Amino acid sequence: MTEATDLAARAGDRDPRVGLRAVAALRRLLEQLEAVQVRSARNQGWSWQEIAAELGVSRQAVHKKYGRQ
Repeated sequence: MTEATDLAARAGDRDPRVGLRAVAALRRLLEQLEAVQVRSARNQGWSWQEIAAELGVSRQAVHKKYGRQ
């Protein structure tokens, strides 16, 4: 998680260019981590509803985003 820690530190940089780039990189990392965990949950038999509840979104939203992967 060194990358995430470094990015989090840079996200608070006083230079907006550095901070915004770090925020964008954190967003991409978060999307990747979410996809890995959703895939893991589905492989373990979790329903879309269970996954959605843990992510704090609707079942439809999570299914739309990950249902055909």
